[in-house]
Amino acid sequence: MSLNQHDPRRHDTSQHDSSQHHSAAQPDQGAPEERAQWWSQWVILLGLTLTWGALWQDFSPGVLVAGVGVSLLVLWFYRLPKVSFSDRINLWYVLVFTVRFLWHVVTASVSVARDAIVRGPGIVNAVVAVRLRSHDDLIVTLTGHALALVPGSLVIDVDRPTSTLFLHCLNMESMEEVELFRARALETEAAVIRAIGTKADLALVKDSEAAGSDATSSDPATSDPAGSEGPEGEAR
Repeated sequence: MSLNQHDPRRHDTSQHDSSQHHSAAQPDQGAPEERAQWWSQWVILLGLTLTWGALWQDFSPGVLVAGVGVSLLVLWFYRLPKVSFSDRINLWYVLVFTVRFLWHVVTASVSVARDAIVRGPGIVNAVVAVRLRSHDDLIVTLTGHALALVPGSLVIDVDRPTSTLFLHCLNMESMEEVELFRARALETEAAVIRAIGTKADLALVKDSEAAGSDATSSDPATSDPAGSEGPEGEAR
């Protein structure tokens, strides 16, 4: 028998040992991601803690500490769906969004009340599809709530794969009004993104606005004075 004869059992054993060594040398990449997802739930933890204080009508330190404990138990046992937060917040744009939202609520309330009294059943309604730029579940949810809380519009369906909101809207008599509402809905999404959105979503908003401004400046109807009307109302 030759001494150099290959032993397959020895080769398999060495290959198995090397694979074990390779797998043991690789770091557990899922653990940091899980920890990041856990710490990203601080907004939910804060909301549950404040809810606990509101239920007890007491926001003393002892009650809040107990609320943190109860909130941690809720997050641990009930395993709420993971909501990824961007860990980015712009307080100035949060204020801008709040003021803008309250202004739209007040003006829409007056407009809906006037139309209900003056026009009554003659109001023309429509279902408007608004395709959002962001695919983040939090941004889509907040945008939908912000639009639904304004009188005159109500979210009736959401197409999650395409981030499309379907809204039932009052007083939509022409395509111009539909496009105006769609533009306002996208402005609401942009306001949410500027306040708490990710940098990627913020870049989408800036690119979209830049493309819109370029299209407006290149439109002959808005940039060429030859297409405008003179003081006498005649085209020149």
